[in-house]
Amino acid sequence: MSEQILESVRSKYGAVAESSLSSDHAGVRAVAEAFGYSPEELTSIPAESNMGLSCGNPTATAHIKRGEVVVDLGSGGGLDVFLASKMVGNEGRAIGIDMTSAMIERARTNATAGRYTNVEFYESTIDRIPLPDASVDCVISNCVLNLAPDKPAVFREVARVLKPGGRLAVSDIALKRELPDEMAQSIAAYVGCIAGAILIDDYRAGLRAAGFEHVEIVDSGKDLNVYAKVENQTGCCSPKMDASNPFQVIEESCCSPASNAPGSLHDELKTLLSQYDINAAAASVKVYAIKPNA
Repeated sequence: MSEQILESVRSKYGAVAESSLSSDHAGVRAVAEAFGYSPEELTSIPAESNMGLSCGNPTATAHIKRGEVVVDLGSGGGLDVFLASKMVGNEGRAIGIDMTSAMIERARTNATAGRYTNVEFYESTIDRIPLPDASVDCVISNCVLNLAPDKPAVFREVARVLKPGGRLAVSDIALKRELPDEMAQSIAAYVGCIAGAILIDDYRAGLRAAGFEHVEIVDSGKDLNVYAKVENQTGCCSPKMDASNPFQVIEESCCSPASNAPGSLHDELKTLLSQYDINAAAASVKVYAIKPNA
């Protein structure tokens, strides 16, 4: 099942990476601003680094300092990497990790266009971070950890690469209560950042089991329905859903092939939002934790 999930995630986000979605679209920009990015931040980085996939702004809570090494898990087009790069300056490094080759290519293109000299991007899953032990000051992530099939492995990897006293600052989706079975078992809901999310209490326990201290998980209170604003960007219709199970795709989108349609991920998110009160079960959360010094 985990391989199926990874391939679904890679396929859908690869299609988004190859799309024209950017901060130049009002809906994409609205999502980023709703989750905490200022207009000034968005205009200071390449427009193509933002595709409306955020659920927070981890750079706002990470206390990033000049000269630090910052790693972004699931870096996408480089949005948070580019913001972090300005904070760490030329003495520091901002590193992006993403498992989707199209996202890595897009991020590197953005880095070249923006003339960033202190950023790096690596293609890898986030449960196998290609960096040495104790080499990172801060790990950030934005709406990605919920997509990892093996979250304890991700938590252990974050602890491994962090220096003693290093910190984790994440924006993510977590659950306030269990999901209905049809949503919890849906690949579409998983790729849409809902079905893979875990309960807030389990999130906290998982980080503590990996050795983290001072774990804080705060519900930001943001409205997850904002994702519905990213629409009509591709002229593509939504996938047909099973009437008895509104999160089971029974016929692909009218685009051919649907998995390559740049709007299909946002279409599926919009379908989720129209069928369920997402805010009742899920929350955009701010996660903060520290690796012990000893």
